[in-house]
Amino acid sequence: MHVLVPVDDSDPARAALEHAITTFPDAEITVLHVINPSISAYDGDVPYNFQRAVEAEEEEAERLFDAAREFGEEHDASIATETIVGAPARGIVEFADDADVDGIVLGSHGRSGISRVLLGSVAEQVVRRASVPVTVVR
Repeated sequence: MHVLVPVDDSDPARAALEHAITTFPDAEITVLHVINPSISAYDGDVPYNFQRAVEAEEEEAERLFDAAREFGEEHDASIATETIVGAPARGIVEFADDADVDGIVLGSHGRSGISRVLLGSVAEQVVRRASVPVTVVR
């Protein structure tokens, strides 16, 4: 079994990883971070730089992956990691299709406040579009 766990730096994403590892202990788990440079934080003192935004997010992804691998090791789970650039919901669904995953486990939300209202819920979009079962963890 191959389980995809999209992650960001949120409590629901950490809960999703824990759920995936404990619920599917023998599964191949791929932790995915989707870089969306259009909404990445940037330093207001300098003009927006797409490459700089991607690089900053790649560094953040490595930190998230290190934490995921450490958690996986604690639970004797095998963790693969991937980073893609694009719109989160679309990227997650396309990656799931391309990587032939059997299921997706993701946090209920990674953003809060106005950005969530404006962007919609990634989890909701993944549930609607995915061709495999999706478990949403709070």
